[in-house]
Amino acid sequence: MKWTQQNLKIPLMNAMWRLHAAVCTLSLLSLSSAAESKARSCGEARHAYHAKGFSLANVPHQEISGEHLRVCPQGHTCCTSEMEDKLNQESKVEFENLVEESSRNMRTTFFSRHKKFDEFFLELLDNSEKSLNSMFTRTYGKLYMQNSEVFQDLFTELKRYYTGGNVNLEEMLNDFWSRLLERMFQLLNSQYQFTDDYLECVSKYTDQLKPFGDVPRRLKAQVTRAFIAARTFVQGLMVGREVANRVAKVNVIPACVRALTKMLYCPYCRSMPGLKPCHNYCHNVMRGCLANQADLDAEWNLFIDAMLLVAERLEGPFNIEAVVEPVDIKISDAIMTMQDNSMQVSAKVFQGCGQPKPSGVGRSARGISDVFSARFRPYTPEERPTTTAGTSLDRLLIDIKEKLKESKRFWSNLPDDICAKGKFTEPDEDQCWNSHTKGRYFPEVVKEGLTNQVNNPEVDVDITRPDTLIRQQIMALRVMTNKLKNAYNGNDIYFQDSSDEGSASGSGSGCSDGCTTEYVFVGTEASVIGADRGDERAAAAAGKSCSVGPSLLLLMAAIALSLQATQTQWR
Repeated sequence: MKWTQQNLKIPLMNAMWRLHAAVCTLSLLSLSSAAESKARSCGEARHAYHAKGFSLANVPHQEISGEHLRVCPQGHTCCTSEMEDKLNQESKVEFENLVEESSRNMRTTFFSRHKKFDEFFLELLDNSEKSLNSMFTRTYGKLYMQNSEVFQDLFTELKRYYTGGNVNLEEMLNDFWSRLLERMFQLLNSQYQFTDDYLECVSKYTDQLKPFGDVPRRLKAQVTRAFIAARTFVQGLMVGREVANRVAKVNVIPACVRALTKMLYCPYCRSMPGLKPCHNYCHNVMRGCLANQADLDAEWNLFIDAMLLVAERLEGPFNIEAVVEPVDIKISDAIMTMQDNSMQVSAKVFQGCGQPKPSGVGRSARGISDVFSARFRPYTPEERPTTTAGTSLDRLLIDIKEKLKESKRFWSNLPDDICAKGKFTEPDEDQCWNSHTKGRYFPEVVKEGLTNQVNNPEVDVDITRPDTLIRQQIMALRVMTNKLKNAYNGNDIYFQDSSDEGSASGSGSGCSDGCTTEYVFVGTEASVIGADRGDERAAAAAGKSCSVGPSLLLLMAAIALSLQATQTQWR
């Protein structure tokens, strides 16, 4: 019996040893497998990290535990805390470059078209002045040379108005015709001597006698409308450029940096550096980071629409080319009319201002009437000077309008442009980075704009704190759009001094001397409105003379009412 029990124990013990050996083998295999999993290579991550220009000194060769990570997934990782911090900074810089690069064509368009239009208009004025000077010198000779400053001052003031000077167009043109009448009246009545007081009396008869016929009235209407439209249009091109430049320099909030790092560089930490983000994932990140830019879009589109309307005016009834080129012919016609009616004009002036004293000097051998007998002939199209800008107004405006239309909805479409499939994101929705691993991205894409980011799953946006700079650009666009709408109607918007009866008004004549209250308003946003080259000087003057008191508050209220009234009328 004892022998039998011993014999039974031997096979049992052998079986137990075999089982123990099997368990040990499985344990060793399991440990070996776990060790192999933990030790996955970081070779691809190291290569990609180094390609960014970073040192590999502290970059692990194999995956390590990721409890130290604050942005990327905390499983096994190829990233240290130092690497994550550097990738954070890299994400911020890369995003800033992305926005700037995506907006470069649009910003360049505004810059180049502003430059072309500005050159075209100024050269158009220069050519017109040269043409007048040449014609009048050939025709009137010494008489013109002795009085040429009257015409030079006309073109000087027109240029000053266009380049942002504080010029009242109507008053300036009235002054030109009054001065011309005085000079012409003396030349046509050279047998008399006239005092300054007498000549001042003569100028008062300009409107009553209409010595130049209907030319001054027609030319005033054409010049004011065309110059208001041209000046406002070129200001609009510069405002568009300046706003775009400022908005393109994004203010990247910390929450956006974290989201960008997670999207762009956390695949490095998972040893998948070549993996592109999912399309919808990119949209949520970009719409969160560009929420404030999207809010600019509505005002931007209204601004572009207003620019297009003024461009149409410049092509049609407010065509600057049709107004500026034949200025010399029109002034010549006015002089001829004055010469034809000189007897009647002189008689009525003598009746109203008194009989002048004889000068004791008779008319020259060549009579004044003979001097003014030659009428100018217009240039043929082949003879007419052309601008070095190398294009006609029509072709220039067609090009500008096309580019303006392309820029509509730019800011709301910016996330779409950045997240274009194939360029920045992975077209295969199952083979893309979804913020955690390779796979499909399931959250819905939020709408653009600040208020819609309350449910953004990727970027924690504080919708109660709009970006101050963006709000300033919205105001700049609103002010410019209001100017464009007034220019479309032939009115030059300006705001009277708060001491006047009315606080705000639109006029076809610009702003009278000393009227700087428009620039008080603009000066509050001096950093965002740089188009009107006279604004900076006026804003500085206004800043010295105005304090934030009751009169300024009343002025601001009046401006707001004016804007509201204009917008209501526009609708």
